Amino acid sequence: MDAQYDATGNAARPVLEAPDIARVLTRIAHEIVERAKGADDVVLLGIPTRGVFLARRLAAKLEEITGRTMPVGSLDTTMYRDDLRLRPARALARTEIPGDDIEGRLVVLVDDVLFSGRTIRAALDALGDLGRPRAVQLAVLVDRGHRELPIRADYVGKNLPTSLRETVKVQLAEEDGRDAVLLGVEQAAPAVER
Repeated sequence: MDAQYDATGNAARPVLEAPDIARVLTRIAHEIVERAKGADDVVLLGIPTRGVFLARRLAAKLEEITGRTMPVGSLDTTMYRDDLRLRPARALARTEIPGDDIEGRLVVLVDDVLFSGRTIRAALDALGDLGRPRAVQLAVLVDRGHRELPIRADYVGKNLPTSLRETVKVQLAEEDGRDAVLLGVEQAAPAVER
């Protein structure tokens, strides 16, 4: 696989391409059906931005397997994050809860990359304001390690051990025009002359 460049211009190499992503989403869908004993009460909630696209793709795979339409929505965690003061302001995304609600349902949160766990903690807080699911599970395309909170994914497309200097960039056709997971090295900031 040839080196490519991520959105910031850093060299990056693909660790997953479109066929790999399709394959792992199929595997995750089968795992959800098996673990949920048919997926009758499953609701998929994607975390914006790329988690929403992944949740929709998972819903389509689950529909192929079960023959039933899967409720899929989105859950914005922006206002529940504990690092709002540390990051530049960002626009709020939509929260869409499908169907009848999440009350008593099995909610599968879907995200692209699991890193520190802070986004998922914020998602759990947001869910608490929306209702009381029977259970909450987590599906991620990539788990890169370096957890700061005791959070673990139930379904993982690829475990990708990384250093803190490495970057993981997920590209999806709906947002980026292609499907890939790129692993790169963050360039050190240039030294400032004194």
